[in-house]
Amino acid sequence: LPISVFTPGVFWPPGFVTRSSHPAVPPPPGGGTALASRPMSHHLPPAEYYATLPKHIGGAGAILHDTEGRILLVEPAYGDGHWEIPGGAMDEGEYPWDTARREVKEELGLDLLPGRLLVVDWVPPQPDGRPALANHLFDGGTLTRADAEQHLHLADDELSSWHLAEPAEWDRLMAPHMARRLHACAHALATGTTAYLHHGNTPTPTSDPR
Repeated sequence: LPISVFTPGVFWPPGFVTRSSHPAVPPPPGGGTALASRPMSHHLPPAEYYATLPKHIGGAGAILHDTEGRILLVEPAYGDGHWEIPGGAMDEGEYPWDTARREVKEELGLDLLPGRLLVVDWVPPQPDGRPALANHLFDGGTLTRADAEQHLHLADDELSSWHLAEPAEWDRLMAPHMARRLHACAHALATGTTAYLHHGNTPTPTSDPR
């Protein structure tokens, strides 16, 4: 790759990386040379540059709820026994809204149009090797028990059962960070707001998202 000299005041496109970690020093007032030797740099092709960036994955789900504050949870046919919010991983290049719609159709047999965004929850990298995850939760609309019994068709290879769970049940049925996320979704529904979370917690200057 061609080598070039870094020139102060020149703005390079994404992918321009320096060989030195030292910041460039602007020329002194009146002109002249700030450094006898300036950092050498080279330009990476976009694909190579993007390959150097941190990796994370995305997911999305829908909050289906009744008028009494109960929210639909599903029990995976695999896993650690915790119940979850309907949803799943984003496909390559997919919008989170489209992910939520697709996952609800695949898992529950419902073709619904998700409503507004309720929560974005950033989950840090996990000990099992999973990269950082950005999870998006949308309002899935109202669903009565009668509607659920008539229209839900669970994906047999993914889910074993569904339950319209009351708030008092969430902490018992779900993993702790998932229960925190669901409480935030319920609050967003009730207040017309959208929440940003760190692993289910509202971020504060001293909070640890793990």
